Amino acid sequence: MNTIFSVLISKATGISEKQVANTIGLLEEGCTIPFISRYRKEVTGTLDEVQVASINDNLEKLIELEKRKETILKTIDEQGKLTPELKTRIDKSWDSTELEDIYLPYKPKRKTRAEVARQKGLEPLATFLMLQNPNADIDKKVKEFISADKGVNNAEEAIQGAQDIIAEMVSESEEARNIVRFDFKKGAVISSVKTKPKKFKNEEEEKEWEDASQKYRDYFEFSEKLAKCASHRLLAMRRGEAEGYLRISISGDDERCLDRLDRQFLRNSSRSAELVWDAIEDGFKRLIKPSIETEFANSSKELADKEAIRIFVKNLEQLLMSAPLGQKRVLALDPGFRTGCKVVCLDAEGNLLHNEAIYPHPPKNEKAAASSKLWTLLKQYKIEAISIGNGTASRETEEFVRGLGLPKNIQIFVVSEDGASIYSASKVAREEFPDYDVTVRGAVSIGRRLMDPLAELVKIDPNSIGVGQYQKDVDQKELKHSLDQTVEMCVNKVGVNVNTASKHLLTYISGLGPAIAQNIVTYRAENGAFTSRKELLKVPKLGPKAFEQAAGFLRVSGGKQPLDNSAVHPESYAIVEKMAKDQKCSVAELMGSKELREKIDIKKYVTDKVGLPTLQDIMQELDKPGRDPREQLTVFEFSKDVKELEDVQVGMLLPGIITNITNFGCFVDVGVHTKGLVHVSELADHFVKDPSEEVQLHQHVTVRVKDVDLKRGRMALSMKGID
Repeated sequence: MNTIFSVLISKATGISEKQVANTIGLLEEGCTIPFISRYRKEVTGTLDEVQVASINDNLEKLIELEKRKETILKTIDEQGKLTPELKTRIDKSWDSTELEDIYLPYKPKRKTRAEVARQKGLEPLATFLMLQNPNADIDKKVKEFISADKGVNNAEEAIQGAQDIIAEMVSESEEARNIVRFDFKKGAVISSVKTKPKKFKNEEEEKEWEDASQKYRDYFEFSEKLAKCASHRLLAMRRGEAEGYLRISISGDDERCLDRLDRQFLRNSSRSAELVWDAIEDGFKRLIKPSIETEFANSSKELADKEAIRIFVKNLEQLLMSAPLGQKRVLALDPGFRTGCKVVCLDAEGNLLHNEAIYPHPPKNEKAAASSKLWTLLKQYKIEAISIGNGTASRETEEFVRGLGLPKNIQIFVVSEDGASIYSASKVAREEFPDYDVTVRGAVSIGRRLMDPLAELVKIDPNSIGVGQYQKDVDQKELKHSLDQTVEMCVNKVGVNVNTASKHLLTYISGLGPAIAQNIVTYRAENGAFTSRKELLKVPKLGPKAFEQAAGFLRVSGGKQPLDNSAVHPESYAIVEKMAKDQKCSVAELMGSKELREKIDIKKYVTDKVGLPTLQDIMQELDKPGRDPREQLTVFEFSKDVKELEDVQVGMLLPGIITNITNFGCFVDVGVHTKGLVHVSELADHFVKDPSEEVQLHQHVTVRVKDVDLKRGRMALSMKGID
């Protein structure tokens, strides 16, 4: 391990060097983030998964930077220009911007104006001018470089070539770049203006373009300090630019920059200084300024991406950790008008038992037949809960079902359909249900989402789940990395039953991956249910290391070892067995008796490898083996009097569900097919900086209607002054 990495990561994260070094050691051993945060607390000093992930991400960036340094050193060395001082400077630099500034003068270039001038032998003239000697005879010196053979026909061409070289030299100067960079950092302004294609085929095409451009009308004449430009505004402008409706620019104060460059590079007011100044001004406008503008455009986009990804990740985590109904027999409905409502019945494990369509809505209006059919299915399959998708005809279907007069023990839920259509047409769905069409698969997904949102949502690309902001506009590689990491954390936080989990769910378990997950499912199909965690070692490719990383997150119920159905890791079974022996009871009896557990002094079981954090975790697991960290599911109902946007009146108090959280507020579904926005300033009676700290996804809230815009299909809502 590179020891400097621990120092740098410690400074970046605020975590102690020792904790960072120990965590890096575990990562280099092949340990996963969930395993480290859950089962190596003594080594890391009880770092949580977010902190371990931060160390891992910083480590990956430093490793990439180290590779970049190797490339730079090799390139400069091949040019014969690598001095000991330069090598030391590059070795000590761990700032990517500084590193690229150091490398810039040595970076292989295309044929620039300066390079052409060098080939004409004008570099000595450029060096002569840079001395800015007030007594120098410039005309005499210039004549030495006039040569038709070299392509320098007169004094003007010689001076221009020398100035081109000076312009490039200054543009590659770290001092000059930092002067401009400092100015941009302090006061750069981002601006956007409306742009338009030069020609339209006809008036109709122009009108279509104008109508489409209106979604960006807030940015047709817009400017603000770049440092204050919120993530969602910057990403909106960039999307508008990508679609051809806007032109964006980022600029600093040219006059102030040139004044500082003057002070940095000019020594006097001689004629040579005047020529150098002309070159500096050219270098600034033609080379430095565009380069720094690009740099700040990229860095601001990177920051905006980071913020958008943070919000998306937080939404995804809350969505994946949504309260599950649990293993109950479910009837799921995918609502529709003309095509009817697709009905499926699922057993407590989510297996498909029956499917058909009913037509309680226009144009068929077969309410009696639909009612009779549902009653038959509810009795035949002993249904315990009903799951209704929240798409087209959702409110009408919910009203129809609630009007059946069902027993109180059958709960009715409306669940999000976001991504269900993506899943139903996916390879995953085709593998699960090769003999059924997309409508059946979609309805099954709606039912399973109620039973266990996490297990079902891992099958869908997070980009299609319908949360977050501008996720299509951010760096897709960074987004995928963050989302995969989030899914992995959530799956391992909950844990899975190894005998019922799909291969898609198992894929995210610490230490497994797609190949081993498939092997587990295949082994299970060929040999029957696993009876112990140890049996996992018989699965092809699941060796000791993978077992160590995965075992604590896999549950086996009904086996001889009761700890197999808990989050206690097999490496700690001996500790629990000793506790049970000391209490003169079995492990099962210890797990079943709070009185026996209260007699245990865990300090007696501390060793050089096992400390209090692990022992405390063990005691919590013995108290509630395999506990699910997710909350209990609660029933929710929309207002019965409000079904369409036209029914909504300003001042109304309406029940709603938060469906998405952004950094400018949250969107709430009040059951009218249009999500209303609660702006961040309307979230609470106190100041709210980060909406995700105030509200949660799928939270049941009461909102007050502030404004209704029927033409644009929008609602403005408020949560101020509401308990």
